[in-house]
Amino acid sequence: MKKPLIIMSAPNGARRQKSDHSAIPITPDDMADCAESIVENGASILHLHVRDEKNAHSLDVDRYRASISAIKNRVGDQLIIQATTEAVGIYDRYQQMDMVKILKPEAVSIALRELCPNDEALSEFSAFTKWMAGENIFPQYILYDETDYQRFESYRKQGIFQDDMPFTLFVLGSYLGPTPEADVMAEQMKLRTIKAEFPWAVCGFATNEADCISHAAHNRGHIRVGFENNIWRDADHLLDNNSEMIKYSATEAEKARRPVANSDDVRKIFRLE
Repeated sequence: MKKPLIIMSAPNGARRQKSDHSAIPITPDDMADCAESIVENGASILHLHVRDEKNAHSLDVDRYRASISAIKNRVGDQLIIQATTEAVGIYDRYQQMDMVKILKPEAVSIALRELCPNDEALSEFSAFTKWMAGENIFPQYILYDETDYQRFESYRKQGIFQDDMPFTLFVLGSYLGPTPEADVMAEQMKLRTIKAEFPWAVCGFATNEADCISHAAHNRGHIRVGFENNIWRDADHLLDNNSEMIKYSATEAEKARRPVANSDDVRKIFRLE
């Protein structure tokens, strides 16, 4: 049996508002409604952002707790909830790590370049990954470019992640839209995924999201989709909701003869139980 495809959902992100798409979930109740829909359609991990009173990006622990509680009240353990540590130019790495230490989420996403920007930060970062391992927190490390990848591989071989097979997310493209440079980097990162010795997922932007889904499904990877990165079905039409590309991902999994992972599968694959 082929390895199940993990479908992650990133339904809101840090920037988009309901003025961009009416189905972007913002409040805890919005997130609970969204969670119910995405789990029904095949998502097993929810990548969670929360917003402040002005709907701006926040790492406030109480706001996380409110959304996590609303989601769990609706879908129980059917979704693994992955809290983001994204800085968005607001938070420094100490604030990011402090949020994780206080919240102690089941899972967390970490941009390597933010929490460990250079080798001088490595000792503190290594202590943080060791603490996460002790708390059974499931991290995913985000890689944006070749420099991130090279540093990640060096640190992985040094044992910095407390795991020889850490879960990663390769970002294929840019929030700023397609450029020749971004396209070249995306192709280079695709090649890195094919040769990767660790479990990986990819995410894309706008209409290249479908290509990312196909790439992951047919190359033993996993996928993250959602309105954080893409709200477009094609150049002229918006997606209906966050579940639409989850359904598309499940269809691609079927073409690749891979089952779609549920949350229990993910916990088993990564020994989270």
